[in-house]
Amino acid sequence: MTTTDEAGILSRALDQTGDLLDRVHAETVTRPTPCEQWDVGALADHVIADATRFVTMLRGGEADWGAPAPHVSESWGPTFKVGADDVLHAWDQGPGATRREGGAAVPVGLLVAEYATHSWDLAKALGVPSSELDPEVAEVALDFMTATLKPEMRMDAFDPEVAAPEGAGPYELLAAFAGRRLA
Repeated sequence: MTTTDEAGILSRALDQTGDLLDRVHAETVTRPTPCEQWDVGALADHVIADATRFVTMLRGGEADWGAPAPHVSESWGPTFKVGADDVLHAWDQGPGATRREGGAAVPVGLLVAEYATHSWDLAKALGVPSSELDPEVAEVALDFMTATLKPEMRMDAFDPEVAAPEGAGPYELLAAFAGRRLA
């Protein structure tokens, strides 16, 4: 994948997540999500906080993934989109030191996997069919995750992989690999 392709798929992943967060309203924040430890509000907080963490990583810093996400109580989509712009700007600063974490490049697949997986979680919780989601974003995410996420690395973030139904689309395959409940 070229740098231009990487920026494009990252932008599409961020846009999709922002569009889903535009559908979050006060009456939906308590809905459960397939990511069992979070309801829609907590998942929205997490995804919004991801931007700050990814910018830190892209600029060569160490992100604190264990820190609690700041609570957002309204304007989830617009709040996310400000952070998403920051992620794209950090990404666009170019290869090399600006995309390094601990001396290793930060792969676009890592960011896309995070946003694609949580986009599916939000879509399920909000009743948005996965057919409305960008299939290439899921494919890039799944390729990255299957290549890098080994069973011993799942810890608290991912349950063991579950079987996807026959004929499953890219988001269902991604969700199954991430250990999400598909029903």
